[in-house]
Amino acid sequence: MTVDAVFVVAGNVASATPHAAGPWDPTMQHGGAPSALVARVAEAIPTAVPMQVARMTIDLLRPVPVGPLTIRQEVVREGRKIQLCSVSLFSGDKEVTRASVLKIRTGDYADLEGKAETHVPFPGVAESKPIAETVRHSSGFISGLEVRNAKGGFDLQGVRGAGAVWFRSVRPIVAGESNSPLMRAAMTADFSNGVSAMVGEGWTFLNGDLSINLVRMPVGEWILLEAETWLDPAGTGMAAGRLADERGYFGRCVQSLVVERR
Repeated sequence: MTVDAVFVVAGNVASATPHAAGPWDPTMQHGGAPSALVARVAEAIPTAVPMQVARMTIDLLRPVPVGPLTIRQEVVREGRKIQLCSVSLFSGDKEVTRASVLKIRTGDYADLEGKAETHVPFPGVAESKPIAETVRHSSGFISGLEVRNAKGGFDLQGVRGAGAVWFRSVRPIVAGESNSPLMRAAMTADFSNGVSAMVGEGWTFLNGDLSINLVRMPVGEWILLEAETWLDPAGTGMAAGRLADERGYFGRCVQSLVVERR
């Protein structure tokens, strides 16, 4: 029986389904899948006082296979103002993903209202154009997303450079559970290099990491990723973006890129 979810989780084992696959190799996961799983694990780690995730840094140590992953988690530092956690995913005895997650205590400070930049200068979800169905079904993971171009194009031939795209996950990341806004944000942030690609099909520009900083928790189902890519002749690059929901901006993200000819 086919499970309509990206992972089936039992205890500390997350078994990836074909819906986790990326567009390059059906046996390997799209980076958005383990990133969303890390967010789910981190959110569930209890804190001594009310806290929210302020930063997630995810190192993609190896290609993540479509198969069972063992989850390991640890509270590195427990405090009244911060909690630092580590989350690792193992395929067999090989660590394939390692994340550091910082949480910061929350309170009620009404005087800080309006101190964040929230206005999003791009068309909203309803005004943005859905991507082509052929592109949406180009991989198992992307087939579980609804994607709308607000600026530039996720799938437009010949369009290169900075873009802004709305993403909504319509498939559960974990079977039997709802996708949290943080999981949606982590999944979306991993598309920074794709949204803002600077080179064509003759190149690869894989990310070795993903770092996300949040000033507040996202809300709702739709996440906007506004991203740009910088490349260097040495074959290094960086994709950086801003993250928003329908309320406004809430965070930023960065990927380090390995750029190579195919």
